[in-house]
Amino acid sequence: MFEHLAPYAGDPIFRIGDMFRQDQRQNKVDLTVGLYYDGKGQIPILDSIHQAELKRAQHPETRQYLPMEGLPSYRSAVQKLLFGTECAALNEGRIVTMQSVGGTGALRIGGELLHLASPNSEIWISNPGWDNHHAIFEGAGLKTHTYPYYDSVNGVLLFDEMKQTFQTIPAGSIVLLHPCCHNPTGADLSSAQWEEIADIIVERKLIPFLDIAYQGFSNGLDEDAFAIRLLASRNIPMLVANSFSKNFSFYAERCGALSVVCQNTLEADRVLGQIKLLVRRIYSNPPLHGARMISDVLNDPELFAMWDREVNEMRTRIRNIRQKAYDILKAQAPHFDSSFIIRQNGMFSYTGLSLPQIEKLRADYGVYFIDSGRISVPGLNEDNVTYFAESVSKVV
Repeated sequence: MFEHLAPYAGDPIFRIGDMFRQDQRQNKVDLTVGLYYDGKGQIPILDSIHQAELKRAQHPETRQYLPMEGLPSYRSAVQKLLFGTECAALNEGRIVTMQSVGGTGALRIGGELLHLASPNSEIWISNPGWDNHHAIFEGAGLKTHTYPYYDSVNGVLLFDEMKQTFQTIPAGSIVLLHPCCHNPTGADLSSAQWEEIADIIVERKLIPFLDIAYQGFSNGLDEDAFAIRLLASRNIPMLVANSFSKNFSFYAERCGALSVVCQNTLEADRVLGQIKLLVRRIYSNPPLHGARMISDVLNDPELFAMWDREVNEMRTRIRNIRQKAYDILKAQAPHFDSSFIIRQNGMFSYTGLSLPQIEKLRADYGVYFIDSGRISVPGLNEDNVTYFAESVSKVV
């Protein structure tokens, strides 16, 4: 019965990762998948999470089903982390938050909700953008488009072109935005630019859907939530998908959330009901362990302070390795403008290298990153950054 199905071409990111693993060379560098590695090239286990798990282990609890919308203490902690304790919409009970199966799950449920509420609305995604965004929203029944965001050749934001697109798309259109650490470019809007975008959203009656997967990796936990809090302060209805995979180094636990800012509490109740219905149709209940551990950290002042320091250390390491890569590239290839690597933020950097250059790096030097030219910066460390920069200098 399955003979007619087309073969799966494979994920473009994981495909390159498979090529890296099959490479037998010692001097090889993997900059493909967005994972945070420490200075020793290891995925860390955060002390804050370890302490939370030790405390829980002293008092074992049953593993009964969670509510469809998730663990209450987790959901309320997510709201405070994203929107801040002074948010009027939060204090008035107008924000609905559900625990999701990772940030990807939040995006999919959000897409399903939007298609249900506004079946004629279509969604605009940044170009370049995360490839999976299109697949997720198309799977939810939404037609996808792109808006100009970044010129990889000249290494600049296309802010004017982005605004022009937002000013011409139909009212009720959905715009997918990254509050910080834009994936894949690492190029973020300034506070002043976010103010302009907020004005256009209000004027054009657009629906913002914010995807924040790297909170704390740009400037800080509060600072990286600026766009979310700005739109909330303007009483703009919106959706926010967040993920804790990177900033808690909790990838396999699939911990995320979908938050929806509503106009009143009656609307919030209806939205929560429809979200529960969507969840019930797909997986019924979210998993417990990861949400419980993150809830314990976010709701315990001592553990939260520990986690905040750990996020700061991760952010600082990323900045330092960016600077070192830039310094070596500048010395090795002065004709090549590598300043993009210190202008961009977070996990990713958009190199602007051509596909032939990228393929030569893989074939000749064992340096692997995806065809778009995006590198995952935490894959660099003191042991391989010089080799990476020298390799790049030989192909530019």
